[in-house]
Amino acid sequence: MSDLLRRLRGRGWRMTSQRRVVAEVLDGDHVHLTADEVHLRAAARLPEISRATVYNTLGELVALGEVLEVSTVGRAKRYDPNARNLHQHLVCSGCGTVRDVHPVGDAIGDLPEEERFGFTVGSVEITYRGVCPGCA
Repeated sequence: MSDLLRRLRGRGWRMTSQRRVVAEVLDGDHVHLTADEVHLRAAARLPEISRATVYNTLGELVALGEVLEVSTVGRAKRYDPNARNLHQHLVCSGCGTVRDVHPVGDAIGDLPEEERFGFTVGSVEITYRGVCPGCA
């Protein structure tokens, strides 16, 4: 059983066949699929699944905090099931490939006190941009 499916079962999430296939499609490392890609892969396993069901399921998974919604400039949102492990993203400005990266250090701690403007910082999102080997 996938890590995402195990987490959802642990939460008591009602596991319909449609929800299950969406969760199975999202499982894995470095998975950052668009909603259309999720639908295409889910429909290959369960032909009757609708695009609306996929979008609704992705919305529920994001609301539950089990999947991250990754926005990249000028491209479709992508969905990342690696919501439990702290990481950042590396995005190719050519093809839009997204990879999880784990930089060393403490991004919150590295922000100087005078740059916090009185905020209590709870989380950080950093996106590294560049060109992947395939686009170089």
